[in-house]
Amino acid sequence: MQAHELLKQLRVPDMNEVRDYLRTFSTNTLIGMGAFTAITAYWYATRPKALKPPCDLQMQSQELLGGEFARRATILNGGPLLSYFYDDAKTMYEFFLRGQRISNDGPCLGSRKPKQPYEWLSYSTVIERAEHLGSAFLQKGHSKNGNPYIGIFSQNRPEWTISELACYTYSLISVPLYDTLGTEAIVYIIDKTCINTVVCDVPEKARLLLDSVSGHQHSVKTLILIEDFDSELVSRAQQCGIEIISLRDAENIGKAHRQKPAPPKPDDLAIICFTSGTTGNPKGAMLTHKNIVSNTSAFVKVTQIHCPLGPDDAHISYLPLAHMFERVVEGVALMHGARIGYFQGDIRALMDDLQTLKPTIFPVVPRLLNRMFDRIYGQANSPLKRRILEFAFRRKEAEMKSGLMRRDSLWDKIIFKKVQASVGGHVRMMVTGAAPISPQVLTFLRAALGCQFYEGYGQTECTAGSTTTMPGDWTAGHVGAPLPCNDIKLVDVAEMNYYASNGEGEVCVRGPNVFLGYLKDPEKTKETLDEDGWVHTGDIGRWQANGTLKLVDRKKHIFKLAQGEYIAPEKIENIYIRSEAVVQAFVHGDSLQACLVAIIVPDPDFLPGWAKKRGVEGSYEELCRNKDIKKAILEDIVKLGKESGLKSFEQVKDIAIHTEMFTVQNGLLTPTLKAKRAELRNYFRKQIDELYSTIQM
Repeated sequence: MQAHELLKQLRVPDMNEVRDYLRTFSTNTLIGMGAFTAITAYWYATRPKALKPPCDLQMQSQELLGGEFARRATILNGGPLLSYFYDDAKTMYEFFLRGQRISNDGPCLGSRKPKQPYEWLSYSTVIERAEHLGSAFLQKGHSKNGNPYIGIFSQNRPEWTISELACYTYSLISVPLYDTLGTEAIVYIIDKTCINTVVCDVPEKARLLLDSVSGHQHSVKTLILIEDFDSELVSRAQQCGIEIISLRDAENIGKAHRQKPAPPKPDDLAIICFTSGTTGNPKGAMLTHKNIVSNTSAFVKVTQIHCPLGPDDAHISYLPLAHMFERVVEGVALMHGARIGYFQGDIRALMDDLQTLKPTIFPVVPRLLNRMFDRIYGQANSPLKRRILEFAFRRKEAEMKSGLMRRDSLWDKIIFKKVQASVGGHVRMMVTGAAPISPQVLTFLRAALGCQFYEGYGQTECTAGSTTTMPGDWTAGHVGAPLPCNDIKLVDVAEMNYYASNGEGEVCVRGPNVFLGYLKDPEKTKETLDEDGWVHTGDIGRWQANGTLKLVDRKKHIFKLAQGEYIAPEKIENIYIRSEAVVQAFVHGDSLQACLVAIIVPDPDFLPGWAKKRGVEGSYEELCRNKDIKKAILEDIVKLGKESGLKSFEQVKDIAIHTEMFTVQNGLLTPTLKAKRAELRNYFRKQIDELYSTIQM
């Protein structure tokens, strides 16, 4: 009987009873309940969800059989390395044809004058102009099997890409030149490749080239100038045995003698990309269409689900096209029919170009990111603002850790909206590489910008990239997993106590993106590319538990101190520049000395505020001369070093303050912004000697 009564109480009420029960509520209460239910249902239906990663983020690479500890990207699911992604895009020439089809002959290349909108060339116009220019190259005696090299000496602009496509259309090979190499290197490249024809953008570059070859035996016969030039330049060129014609005239010559395209095959050479190097003459990396296509396709494979690209996308081109990082990003854009908008040519006007173009693809280098980070924190100029900024960042960071990346949260609307607007407000994809970046800076800007933000690692010898971070893994401090176009192994560096069996060693790369070797330089090729096809990078890596790679050291720049300890200066420099007061650092050690010293360039934007907190005021130059400030900077960087686990012999004992930045222009950085250590050592020899003499006293 008790069980029967209990079942009666537990029975489901019928609809009449429910209706009678709801009638006991007031109208306002019912409306409120309905609204609450609707809002809750809407929130559940529209709340942001983390996209599923393309592979298990706890196992992003897998060890291959064979006993070499080599690893391959898990994203390949055990399949072969990727050589191409689309069947109709196996060469750089086919990238343009595919882009024309996918975009329905939409806008391809754009440029602008100051305070003007972008003006666009369609895909078909670019292809037609390339056929005209390429036909002119053939008229000048160039061909695939004889005299295939065409020099391009220009800043980023539509004509650069048209000239490159002109080469691809007729299976010719582009050879980028850049003025930061210096006249000696330009002569070296011309001699090495026997270039007959060079496309130049402005008369100043033509004069520099004439200066370079004047008085030398050289191969150059024709200069094609993009911008207007005067008769004086023509006369001067004639004295060097060189003809100057305008790009317009060259295209007209080609139009009158138009040849049917003779497209390249995947294994044909596409480009000789001369690496700047930190010592000696530049080396000409021979890259095929297959190399570039495989590298580009691998990045597409990684990003296709989370950030698919199409004709509505726009890429801002300002990083040098003479380097492969920018070329690969442009390749990604072109194969999807996207637009490429070139900056005006002045990096100081880049923010204005971003506002006008509103790009969706924005490749960056660490120096630009560091400036953005410093500017954002510089504007949070009170303890309250700093706390609010930090709180907003932590909330976004928590979302990122769950795999969610967005720019429409409450924190985006009230805190980070201006940051996102500063880069045009539409950026969906950012890529950084070329140099190490602080995990703190990368994590903060990922949160602030709220877009797919990838960090890659690589070198020209592997086309551009060898690894990249995976969508959904927004942690910093590593360079991601191997790209699906290459395997990576670590090899022993016994003198530095790194062993592959411990998951540490020199990073080596093999795959379809690996170059053929250095042009006419078998000795240097043998040093870099072994018999089994592995590129030895000189970087020291460590595998993480999740299959990602962390760069921990540099093999080439190590040196011994007097007591026999090995020092990797770049590791120390990357720690020291995290000091608010420091923008650049050069750490030096001598095998006859027992300690390290450093040249420090204080940050002109932050030094005054940093010094003021320590009770010292004055101009930047006055502060740099102040002994108390020098002492405070030394104490700060040593403190950072200690916190980062540097051993006592890895810490500098004294520093000299220098007020001028290390730059490409003053010869202290390579064009990819790496330190030229030999030049820095010679440049600061006097200060280094003085520091050591003081320490010894």
